[in-house]
Amino acid sequence: MSDLFDTLKAKIDGKGKKVVFPEGLDERILTAVSKLGAEGLVTPVLVGNKEKVEQKAKEIGVDVSTSDILDPDHYNGFDEMVASFVERRKGKATEEQAREILKDENYFGTMLVYMNEAAGLVSGAAHSTADTVRPALQIIKTKPGIKKTSGVFIMVREEEKYVFADCAINISPDSQDLAEIALASADTAKLFDIDPKVAMLSFSTRGSAKSPETEKVTDALKLAKEQSSELMIDGEFQFDAAFVPSVAEKKAPDSSLKGEANTFIFPSLEAGNIGYKIAQRLGNFDAVGPILQGLNQPVNDLSRGCNSDDVYKLAIITAAQSL
Repeated sequence: MSDLFDTLKAKIDGKGKKVVFPEGLDERILTAVSKLGAEGLVTPVLVGNKEKVEQKAKEIGVDVSTSDILDPDHYNGFDEMVASFVERRKGKATEEQAREILKDENYFGTMLVYMNEAAGLVSGAAHSTADTVRPALQIIKTKPGIKKTSGVFIMVREEEKYVFADCAINISPDSQDLAEIALASADTAKLFDIDPKVAMLSFSTRGSAKSPETEKVTDALKLAKEQSSELMIDGEFQFDAAFVPSVAEKKAPDSSLKGEANTFIFPSLEAGNIGYKIAQRLGNFDAVGPILQGLNQPVNDLSRGCNSDDVYKLAIITAAQSL
């Protein structure tokens, strides 16, 4: 695990990236921010009342002096932010509504990212996924050619690193969604120095079973190949045919993956969520994530059960995504 983050730290060191933390009064956030600031990896931007944030930090014995602390109620650039938000929402919010909406710390923080006042945002310690993701989808939006964001986990065990997607966002992705998830996951793999070898997973290998579920995956494979002819991607595969060379030799001998896939695209959220938890609990893999992908600028969602180390790691990932 340390090697994984050493690689990311090296990428962001000295880049001076700013990461927004809308939950400026949360102890876990403040503890992580103190460590990030001390190491000089990122410049933390805390959202909240300056006096209250500094008092909370003092109470728990952490130093946030390297952080910027921005209060929506006393932000010098608030009028400009309101105007930018109204323009971005294209008639879906009046100026009066915008002034009220942008008092919300997640909307305020997301606008800081959109206006390039920060490189990315980390929230979710005290907010739901919807509260974190909704502003990002409304303001930052997805990259050209991508309709939906998706969530991946980097599964790490000693020297092994794999990408599992989508394990967090899309309940029942269609073929277009799966193709988008595959392409975005390949980009995420590269961020972690994984040369992507992408397997589209199913309960069937190369037509051994035929159903709407398997056809969805084969259609997704065609779409992904059309959009990225150079990507090493194949399917549909049962997991063993994607991962075990001897099984691949029997079930898909002509596949370019040859049982050496490292980036796995699950056909549904239930499959992905169950799959990563099995690897985590039975296989003793560390699950890093969920990492949101497909957005124009990085926004990442914490679990409300997170600890300060989770915050610290996700901030590093967020800064690396912005490079």
